[in-house]
Amino acid sequence: MIRFYAPDIEQTLTLPESDSGHAVRVLRMRPGDELEVTDGRGNLYACRITDAHQRHVAVEILRCQNSPLCWPQEITVAVAPTKHLDRMEWMVEKLTEIGVNRIVPVLCNRSERREIKTERLKKIAVSAMKQSLKCTLPVIDAMTPLRQFLASCSAEQKFIAHCDSTSERKLLAREYRPRTSAAVLIGPEGDFDPAEVDAALKGGWIPVTLGDNRLRTETAAIVACDTFHIIDQINPE
Repeated sequence: MIRFYAPDIEQTLTLPESDSGHAVRVLRMRPGDELEVTDGRGNLYACRITDAHQRHVAVEILRCQNSPLCWPQEITVAVAPTKHLDRMEWMVEKLTEIGVNRIVPVLCNRSERREIKTERLKKIAVSAMKQSLKCTLPVIDAMTPLRQFLASCSAEQKFIAHCDSTSERKLLAREYRPRTSAAVLIGPEGDFDPAEVDAALKGGWIPVTLGDNRLRTETAAIVACDTFHIIDQINPE
C-alpha cells in the first residue's frame, strides 16, 4: 500500500495538496478507498477517504499504531554540503532510506557550498521516508558552523572521518560499539583543515577511516551510516 505524509493528520483529517493530487489524479482514489498515512513522528494511520478532492483529500482515521524505528540508537550524520546540490539531495534520500535520525549540514573552512535550502532537503527526505515505508522523518538542521556542532553534539560515540593518512586513524567498523548513539563527521571534498581536526580530537571525537577506497563526500556519509546499521544487525541483543 502506498504511504502518504500528513504531519497534522489527527487535527486536520486532510492530506496536504501534493499528496492529495497524487492520490486523486495519479492513483485515481475515490471515497471509500483506504490508505496509510504517517505523521513523520512514528505514527501510522489507517484511513478511509471521505472526500476525494484533488487539492485536499479528506479522510477518517480507522486506527492508529506506533511504528518505531527498526534500529535501536540515535544516528547523526554531519556532513559538509557538496558543491553540486543534486549530490546532497541524493545523499539525503539514501540516508533516509538506510535509516538516520538527524542530518546536519556543517560549514567548514574548506566548504565548497556555504548555503543550503533546508526545505528542499526536507521534501527529499519526506519522499524517501514514504518510499521506504518508514514513519519517522529525520531531522535536517540548518547549516551549522563546524565548531558549533562539535560543542553541541551529545552522542555517546563521536567519530570524525578525515583523509590525513599521516596521522593515526582507526577503522570505523572496528571502533563503533553496537547499539549506542553515534555521530559521524564527514568533511568537504578538500577535507577538514588541520585546525578543525585538532579541535574535534580535543573534544573527544575519534579519528576514523572508512576503508581503503577513496570516496566522495556524499558516498562517505552513506558508507558510514550503513556501517552502523550492519554492525548492529550482526550484533543483536
